[in-house]
Amino acid sequence: MTDRSFRSILTGSFSTPCAENPTVVMMEAGYAKAGIDARYINCDVKPAHLADAIAGAKAMEWAGFNCSIPHKIAVIEHLDDLAESARIIGAVNCVQIRDGKLTGNNTDGKGFLASLRKLTDPKDKTVFLLGAGGAARAIAVELALAGARHITIANRSIEKAQAIADLLAKNTRCSADAQAWPEGLHIPEGTDILINATSIGLGNRDALPPIETDSLGNATIVADVIPNPPMTKLLREAKAQGCKTLDGLGMLVNQGIIGAELVVGATLSAEIMEKTLADIFGVQD
Repeated sequence: MTDRSFRSILTGSFSTPCAENPTVVMMEAGYAKAGIDARYINCDVKPAHLADAIAGAKAMEWAGFNCSIPHKIAVIEHLDDLAESARIIGAVNCVQIRDGKLTGNNTDGKGFLASLRKLTDPKDKTVFLLGAGGAARAIAVELALAGARHITIANRSIEKAQAIADLLAKNTRCSADAQAWPEGLHIPEGTDILINATSIGLGNRDALPPIETDSLGNATIVADVIPNPPMTKLLREAKAQGCKTLDGLGMLVNQGIIGAELVVGATLSAEIMEKTLADIFGVQD
């Protein structure tokens, strides 16, 4: 640790406005438990002011910051270096500042991977991925780098799904294919891991991706990236069919832990961060 250990460490998020940000509460609870004199500040940064915000963070000697949409791609031109997965994904959500040098990382997929590994190792597994947005892209890259055998990406726009499949083919050893997502999508037999990487179900416990629910039992593990509500309708349906399920809270916690390791060089308590989110979202033991 540099002289930052003698004063408050500034970290934060360049994002769109949010009245109550669970990530802020979670991160500060993690810092407090670890005895780290740090603050995690949520900043509303307009796209036109991104360069000024980055220059300000650097001038004020922030340890680093997160970026949410719409800054994940635009931030890259202001950085000095990129971690491997961020380079492949083509998006950054976590920036580490060391000795005036800005390094971009992407913790979206890493957070999911760390959560998934509590249930299974993705090596040699067959994955069926719903969606082709930023989260899907990051998850697909991390699973491929971790040794997944094959990944199928389903999306309403097959062109976007194909772009991810091509990305994996070019940069990893994982085979991949893309398919259109019709109403009542059938989950194929022999699927090891089914992942909902869309926003369907966010804030709506009764929303369900348009899939053939009777085919959920064809997957061994069903995961959802949505943290609120933690037990989405997709996960409830999958659990009823005997699948192992994985909610989005673990991904959110692990993103925070990985980001803190990169930015402040400390490992935060997963237990206190999980409890903080459980309290926020009203999760019952």
